[in-house]
Amino acid sequence: MNLDASPPFVETLGVLETAALLRELTAGLLAMEDFDEALAALVRITRDALVGVSWCGFTALRAGEPAGVAASDSRFSGLDDLRYGADTPAMDAIRRREMVGAEDLDAERRWPDWTARARELGVHGVISAPVDIDEQVIGAVNLYAGESDALTTGHQLTAMLLAEHAGLLLAAVRDRQRRAAQAGEQDAALLGDGVIGQAVGVIMTQRGCPAEDALEVLRSAAESLSIPLREVAERLVSTVSRPRDN
Repeated sequence: MNLDASPPFVETLGVLETAALLRELTAGLLAMEDFDEALAALVRITRDALVGVSWCGFTALRAGEPAGVAASDSRFSGLDDLRYGADTPAMDAIRRREMVGAEDLDAERRWPDWTARARELGVHGVISAPVDIDEQVIGAVNLYAGESDALTTGHQLTAMLLAEHAGLLLAAVRDRQRRAAQAGEQDAALLGDGVIGQAVGVIMTQRGCPAEDALEVLRSAAESLSIPLREVAERLVSTVSRPRDN
């Protein structure tokens, strides 16, 4: 029987198990700024946390085009990668905006090419749940079982909660990544500014630190003195350029 046609009852996969998974995901992804690293952490944590789930993968789309995959085991990454074909459980979940799956791939007739590859790898059950991340990126989290009938309605409930929670966490990761990139561009512009670049060079020489750290020293000084960054830089450059008394 297909998972999306299973009776609407909740088996005892465990509220505590699901809560522990969501808590661990929050702790693991909370401070991350790299989207690909966050996906890798998500699939690893999910696989390790859920009894009955042998492997976990993630399929990401950006503006309708494949935007990356993550797999808890690299041997299975082709199952999540849409470059190998779009007739997959993950793509069905994304298109339909609902969870799809199969308890027993040996009896499955959907996704024939994908199912054949999955069975060759030892996958016998799958659940794919759509994940809304932001306006540009969507995806699906994919749970795989090494045995038929290992994935239950409890796993379905967990997959739905996981997808919702993962979407929020991954959206935050992408936001932090964007802000970090913007900050990097601003820093590059500041370092290209004549007097600020000179001041950064002075601090790098004095402290033996990289440019990013030197710029942060300037920023801290400007904040402490409540004066513009450029003025702090001008004062520093003026001080070191001033002839010393003999």
